[in-house]
Amino acid sequence: MDFPVLSVDVQPRPWTGRYDGGGDAHRRWWQAVTPATDNSALSTSTQRPAVILGFCSDEGVRRNKGRTGAAAAPAAIRTALGPLAYHSDRHVADAGDVAVRDGELEAGQARAGLAVAALLDGGRLTVLLGGGHETAYASYLGVAGSRAVRDGQRLGVLNLDAHFDLRDEAAPSSGTPFLQMARAEAAAGRELRYAVVGISEPNNTRALFSTADELGVEYLLDEDCTAAAAEAFVADFLSGIDVLYLTIDLDVLPAAVAPGVSAPAAYGVQLPVISAVCRQVVASGKLLHADVAELNPAFDIDNRTARVAARLVSILLG
Repeated sequence: MDFPVLSVDVQPRPWTGRYDGGGDAHRRWWQAVTPATDNSALSTSTQRPAVILGFCSDEGVRRNKGRTGAAAAPAAIRTALGPLAYHSDRHVADAGDVAVRDGELEAGQARAGLAVAALLDGGRLTVLLGGGHETAYASYLGVAGSRAVRDGQRLGVLNLDAHFDLRDEAAPSSGTPFLQMARAEAAAGRELRYAVVGISEPNNTRALFSTADELGVEYLLDEDCTAAAAEAFVADFLSGIDVLYLTIDLDVLPAAVAPGVSAPAAYGVQLPVISAVCRQVVASGKLLHADVAELNPAFDIDNRTARVAARLVSILLG
């Protein structure tokens, strides 16, 4: 399986972590992840090979008047992921980063989308490390441009988030990606299948709830996110789609668990519920692409949020 040629801004760097020895018995993520090159050697695993790509952007957060710093998140997540024990036989490669510079968000999203689409069409499971939640529209461009969606498979977008991110603004931002998706899907003659787990009622205006209702968005409020309720909600959503794009905004978690985000959650959804949802979508066999967004290392106490992000990535690619 040849590796597609990608246009990235930062080539993959060596991963680091604790060394306990060579071989599978001692393997950690830093030993398992290989640089993504044209001649990457694939293991004999029956699991779909995976690729990690970074999206270094906080321009969308800046436009949305949030706390900037998320551009440094991909490196922080890799640093937290590297020392974790690796229990899978999936081949995982690192493709480097697409970086948004000089405020050119839309161009960066387009480049990341092309990379994701090429990787998906090459048979990879892709994980995009954001970046603010403007990362979501970059992911969407890649998923919508993939052969799977072009050939007619029903796409579902599942967002683990305290916010709808359906703002109608003059300029795209971290608050607009799902309205952008809805409009793009309509232009393509499709309807956006969009569901959100963790919506905070006090942090979404009536206008946003009205937009969600108009678009047929399914959502589960943070106060209603018991393990059983979340499992039933996600199962119902998965039953109506063929392939899934999962996006995780880390501000869905309580502030004590994820302090290093643009907008820390006063209530949030407990981590065991979020991790269970991740395991559920993996078990469904429908996961096409995932991203993790809104980590802000500048505000991350004891690297808590980066560690949580790394744990969730390890679940998705385990």
